[in-house]
Amino acid sequence: MNAPLRVRALADTAATVAPAGGALMSVSIAIAGSGGAGAMTTGTMLLDAAGQAGWYGYMTRSSGAQIRGGEVAAMIRLSTVPVESHDDHYHVLVAIDWQNVDRFAAELSLSDTSLLIGDPDTGEVPAALRAMRPREHSIRLGVMAEAVEGGRPNMVALGMIAGIIGLPADALFRVVYKTLGKKGEAAVRSSRDAIEKGLSLARDVPAVPHLPTVADSQRDSWSITGNEAAGLGAICGGVRFVAAYPITPGTEILEWLAPALAAVGGVLVQAEDELASINQVIGASYAGVPSLTATSGPGLSLMTESIGLAVAAEVPIVVIDVMRGGPSTGIPVKSEQSDLNIALHGLHGDAPHLVVAPMSVRDCLFTTQWAVHLAEALQTPCIVLSDQSLGQTRSVIPRPADVAFIAKRDTAGPVMDGSYQRYAVTASGISPMALPGTPGGQYTADGLEHNASGTPSSESANHATQLDKRQRKLDQFNFGTHWAEVEGDGEVAVITWGSSTGPSREAVSRLKARGIDARLVAMRLLSPAQPDRLRTALAGVRRVVVVEQSHSRQFYRMLRAFYDLPDTRSYAQPGPLPIPPGAIVDMLLNWK
Repeated sequence: MNAPLRVRALADTAATVAPAGGALMSVSIAIAGSGGAGAMTTGTMLLDAAGQAGWYGYMTRSSGAQIRGGEVAAMIRLSTVPVESHDDHYHVLVAIDWQNVDRFAAELSLSDTSLLIGDPDTGEVPAALRAMRPREHSIRLGVMAEAVEGGRPNMVALGMIAGIIGLPADALFRVVYKTLGKKGEAAVRSSRDAIEKGLSLARDVPAVPHLPTVADSQRDSWSITGNEAAGLGAICGGVRFVAAYPITPGTEILEWLAPALAAVGGVLVQAEDELASINQVIGASYAGVPSLTATSGPGLSLMTESIGLAVAAEVPIVVIDVMRGGPSTGIPVKSEQSDLNIALHGLHGDAPHLVVAPMSVRDCLFTTQWAVHLAEALQTPCIVLSDQSLGQTRSVIPRPADVAFIAKRDTAGPVMDGSYQRYAVTASGISPMALPGTPGGQYTADGLEHNASGTPSSESANHATQLDKRQRKLDQFNFGTHWAEVEGDGEVAVITWGSSTGPSREAVSRLKARGIDARLVAMRLLSPAQPDRLRTALAGVRRVVVVEQSHSRQFYRMLRAFYDLPDTRSYAQPGPLPIPPGAIVDMLLNWK
């Protein structure tokens, strides 16, 4: 990949570790605190230190409705193999202080083996957490921090957590120097001293799962978020123009792309609103530059008319929708897969277009790059359905493989005899697109129906011909094996998409550990439908569970509309709670 990387490469030698099946060796930690307490800093440093030690990790964040400031929680899962979801329960919950931690109680699932650690000087353990009957342990983090010049309670907590889970101290200190070195030696020294205080506390803390030391800690790993990966995928796909209006939780894509695009000769424009964004993207693509915008649900609603314009004019664009809870303003900082209906059906008229969805933080890179390739090849809009869970999750992952998808549209050369037809009827449905300034390549491109030359027409024959043409290019295109990831075998299957893939994949792995063969079908291509491919993927399957994060079972209903399925049940859970792998396992085991 020749694009500039602003992700954290954690080592230089290549190695990949994949689960061999069975139970996953991991430890789950939640760190909570009020605004300014440093919970997210603690979580990020813990995750990066795990990467330095050769582990893999997955960290999501939860915050209050105020978006910036206020209480926050970092939820982390560390493992010796790559992980793509949270576990059913947290092994450890560390509260730097107890202010408003109860607001996260539903998201911080604990069991009677979990360990709850907090500072008694900062308040009482919330009743909602105590009701889960975890083991409790008190540590006066503030007092310990005061014993260190410039010490902070969150650094004491960081050292204590590292000590109880077996994270090597040298990996932690390397991250401290890298993260805080620019603040000066005093900041590094105070943090190191506070961490050492925490490490010394670990021996007195009740036991929690202890990850083994990795012999080969020099794996080629990245620390990256889904939004960063999507930005990188866009550049690798050839995008050189982006126009967008900031919106939670998609803004980080724009923040990453702004300097990265400039480094490869591209341009990012912060438009005045979503309408301006989508229309600028259409204009840039019409001029021949692969173009993209990023938004979330409310922004996608505003863009739908112009996406329809791109369908009618056959202008390739990519729209990344980092979904959040809805409707309307909804829950900006929480995840939900509830924009599927608008992505599939939100355009007026018959407007065939592409809808794809990444299924992991790592896959945000591949799927976005593929989306650019598809949009350019098919000269149509492609909507990429990411979500807050994927976009704002930071994960330590194996370095992604280089993929050679390069945007390539069919462009017309000079036509001197006046015979150029922009929307000529072809067997594939794809017609050469003359770029502005091409001799003899002038044509009208707007939202009106037209004839083959682009001249506006209301004749029924032209309308039917162009409708057929726009549909045919999607129906006849060979999407290859990338339409889905199909894993495993057996007579039961889990069909899922997007961020629900992680817990679904782990559920299938747990079933295998119990001696039950199960199949996973995680769909990356949501539109156009691929009934023949899914029929082949489900050959021999008798029972299916459809897993998604929506209230109205949007994915289940889509499958019922376009596909023939065997005996099928729905596991649909709205946001913001993550889907626990164990719940999927229980549903399959208890099928009567």
